[in-house]
Amino acid sequence: MRNEEPGSPATGMKLQRELGLPAVTLSGIGIILGAGIYALLGEAAGMAGNAVWLTFAIAAAIAAFSALSYAELSSIFPRAGAEFEYVSHAFGRRLAFVVGWLIILSGILGAATVSLGFAGYFSELVGLPVIPSAILITLVLAGILFIGVRETARAAIVMTLIEAGGIVMVILIGLPYLGRVDYFAMPQGIPGLLQASALVFFAYMGFEEIVKLSEETKNPERTIPLALMIALAVSILLYILVSLAAVSVVGWEQLAASRAPFADVAAVALGPAAFTLISVIALFATANTALLMMMASSRIIYGMASSYSLPPLLARVHPRTRTPWTAVVAVLLATIAFLFAGRIDFVANVTNFTLFVTFIVINASVIALRYRAPDMIRPFKVPGAVGRLPVIPVVGMASSLFLLAQLGTPVLLVGGVMVVLGAGLALAGGWQPRGTA
Repeated sequence: MRNEEPGSPATGMKLQRELGLPAVTLSGIGIILGAGIYALLGEAAGMAGNAVWLTFAIAAAIAAFSALSYAELSSIFPRAGAEFEYVSHAFGRRLAFVVGWLIILSGILGAATVSLGFAGYFSELVGLPVIPSAILITLVLAGILFIGVRETARAAIVMTLIEAGGIVMVILIGLPYLGRVDYFAMPQGIPGLLQASALVFFAYMGFEEIVKLSEETKNPERTIPLALMIALAVSILLYILVSLAAVSVVGWEQLAASRAPFADVAAVALGPAAFTLISVIALFATANTALLMMMASSRIIYGMASSYSLPPLLARVHPRTRTPWTAVVAVLLATIAFLFAGRIDFVANVTNFTLFVTFIVINASVIALRYRAPDMIRPFKVPGAVGRLPVIPVVGMASSLFLLAQLGTPVLLVGGVMVVLGAGLALAGGWQPRGTA
């Protein structure tokens, strides 16, 4: 039982399949290794102390449960609509719309936040105001998206290698310092450790975005699940090592007080010039994250518009570049509008809210489809089941709900408003032609 690939309802064109395993994997690593680790390490250390490395391990374990569910669903439905496509088959279009709505908002807000992070570094280096700098980088990144997916992937690969190089540099800097601190020192105990784990989950945001490249990937049934797991594994290893290195060099107290924790680690070990170098690398990290978030958001808008849950105008594919140009314009305008919103820590947790809610529904979708469509072809299948009940998705639901409970009341209120707005739009109906179910 398989589903046919839809073309754009506006033009009949399909996205061009040009991406192989290396490009998709590096794109995934690039968005995961973006602004989160560079910006949130200090705040997480303030909550978890020297045990901050453990928060990345906890968050990674929870991410892995949902990653396996994504892998199964993406092998069944290799479409750009991703979460919307999965939930639509499992629970219907209305709940799918709410999930798609949350994912779009999380990507746009995340892109706006890390663009502001880029602008902060950029303004310190060249003296330009933050907001114009943020608008400038957003326009540049949208231009890259307009050019085409191959060019976008190439730019992402270059920036991924640079930002990963910065993380590796901090790891190497910290090697001589390993063993100098108690790596289980937690000033706020277990509650602080759990709160920090919920916060640093933002640093893993991106593994789920890989599935949105399905329609532009060669052999997506095999490539997407494999790229997803490789990207997550590499990111987990780098996060744990770099957090161990950072607390070894400067200790959790200095990390917690720093607005540029990576740069401070480099400066303590190598001097002021290293501070500048790491700051420049941070520019690449934040720009890469914003680029890939904007790309992923435009692809899910394209997927939802192709299914008539958003206006078909947003599914138009440019005849020359074969990119969903109207969706890119929508993401660009929304990102610029959100450039004036919030601090990165607050928006990170709001983004986490959308992710946790989405992961709960995604894991539930795997379970529902195992019962409703047991004969459906699954090129990749989550291992472990009791009868028809897959165990890992159940654990994924429970662990996501647990981290959701660690978020503060303001975050839960804002997230709740986002869900209500999405539900209202879903109940109002879509843009499907008459006679379409």
